[in-house]
Amino acid sequence: MADRPRPFFPRVEEVVSPKGIRAYLVTERSVPFLTLALHFRAGAVLDPPDRCGLATMVAGLLDEGAGPYDSQAFRRELEDNAIRLTFDADLDGFTGTLKTLTATRDHAFDLLRLALLEPRFDPEPIERIRSQIQAELRRRESDPDYVSARAWYARAFDGHGYGRPVRGTLETIARIRREDLVGFARERLARADLAIGVAGDIGPEELAVLLDRTFGGLPERSAPVEPPPTEPRLGDTVLVPMPIPQSVVTFGRKGIARNDPDYYAATIANYILGGGGFSSRLMQEVREKRGLAYSVYTYLADVRLAPLWLGAVATSNERVARSIALVREEVARLAEGEIDDRELADAKTYLTGSFPLRLATNDQLARMLLGMMVHGLGRDYLERRNELVSAVGPEDLRRVCRRLYAGPLLVAVAGRPEGLE
Repeated sequence: MADRPRPFFPRVEEVVSPKGIRAYLVTERSVPFLTLALHFRAGAVLDPPDRCGLATMVAGLLDEGAGPYDSQAFRRELEDNAIRLTFDADLDGFTGTLKTLTATRDHAFDLLRLALLEPRFDPEPIERIRSQIQAELRRRESDPDYVSARAWYARAFDGHGYGRPVRGTLETIARIRREDLVGFARERLARADLAIGVAGDIGPEELAVLLDRTFGGLPERSAPVEPPPTEPRLGDTVLVPMPIPQSVVTFGRKGIARNDPDYYAATIANYILGGGGFSSRLMQEVREKRGLAYSVYTYLADVRLAPLWLGAVATSNERVARSIALVREEVARLAEGEIDDRELADAKTYLTGSFPLRLATNDQLARMLLGMMVHGLGRDYLERRNELVSAVGPEDLRRVCRRLYAGPLLVAVAGRPEGLE
């Protein structure tokens, strides 16, 4: 049989501006627009305990007025010029996305610069965004998926920043004042902590100029705050009573870091166990064979200081205990090396064949380039990635399964499960 043709991957360039600001770039001239994705190492893990949700609140406010534009004027500039500018926060990072037509590119980058360097934090948008976040938090209090995941993280990382909610609580959001928001923007958004991915209608020389113009005014370094390394607490079962007919279960344990050589074997192991949709073992055992749940899945969470392997299943209260038992059984089987060559081959085929589909748009490319920079994967990652997956052999997979799955899980349940202590 002839070898399958290797997929074509776009050429990635590393752009370094005169001021030393780095970005990964894929130039695509066929359509006159581009996407920029950015990441500061300034996530919610750094929020003060009594003001958790600070990063989230700043993310909601950076596009609500900056420089000479108040909130309405700033939003009007974005809308009238078909520019999309959004910010968000997660545990480890403060992220942003800029999408613009080539014709309005310079104005779009100027608005991004103002948002980062000259946010206004006017009283009206502060209170409006505060109310929006609090309304979302009230809604999430009745969402069992959120409650279960939140309980898992709170127990796994009790006393650490990872154990606090990214979006804060009603009480902590209420405590945030304008000086907290100003301090975040001034002290945490720095060039040394910045990663950028760009895809679309722009060349390296043009981008270098815009990088300096947009980000050159940021401070070189952020305030020196670094959370301590940590590991999740495992072995417990946490119950959060909720008056609902179906419980939601979050389960997990230690994972494998994104820059670990074993990460690609871990990706295959996760695909086999719960990341492969209907082909995964958990979907087959829990749903297809026994009809215990509609969905069960797992994934690798690239948390910087404590990488995780996580999963979830939702099922009727009387079936929770049996579903959790099946999860434990399948995890144990993999930890003991019960894997056949067919599973390994099928996982490789899917993971290598589907990878180019994750690079089909400027948005996807910009996010991929950003991840490559954040995790230090190198400019040639797109060409190397499928080879790294294909190189995983049976013994590599069994070794990593012992590393990934041997040992206790932490389980959190939101609902009224029967027969579960």
